[in-house]
Amino acid sequence: MKKSAIAVLCLLLVAGCLGTAVSALGAERGASELKLNGKSISVDYGRPALNGRTTDSLLGRLPAGALWRLGKDQSTTFKTDVDLDFGGVAVPAGEYSIWMQRQEDKSWKLLFDKTHGQWGEPAPPASEIFAAVPMKTETVSAPAEQLTISLRRAGGQGGMLVVEWGTLMTTVRFSAK
Repeated sequence: MKKSAIAVLCLLLVAGCLGTAVSALGAERGASELKLNGKSISVDYGRPALNGRTTDSLLGRLPAGALWRLGKDQSTTFKTDVDLDFGGVAVPAGEYSIWMQRQEDKSWKLLFDKTHGQWGEPAPPASEIFAAVPMKTETVSAPAEQLTISLRRAGGQGGMLVVEWGTLMTTVRFSAK
């Protein structure tokens, strides 16, 4: 009986440690995938929560030109197996980190960084940013507690990247080349 109790206690201890390790490794991650022309486009990102704060208090204080790493922990990874066109801005097939840049008029631009997998908030050097795409910015009435990035079909050969957090919603359309 005593051995059984010790075994159960050890199992609970190991399960608790594994749960903590998974949480530390980014258990709060999200992903979205879309197929265009039979090719995959995907995004993988950390999902911060507002926890009683607002996006205005977190992102609203960013000055024009400042970057938001668009997630938490490891940088947000955008991967495409097909060349894409974002309203005249070419994004070749590949794997990138994506960031958002605050504009003077409080709108946002989506930035594509040649490097991916960064941890924390190191802003990418300007030489690594190869594409900047204006995003449509809206205020929504139903706030999203956790950051959500989704890829949605938009038109025959097109898609849309949607970023939702708090009352902020930004979108940008793209098409397969």
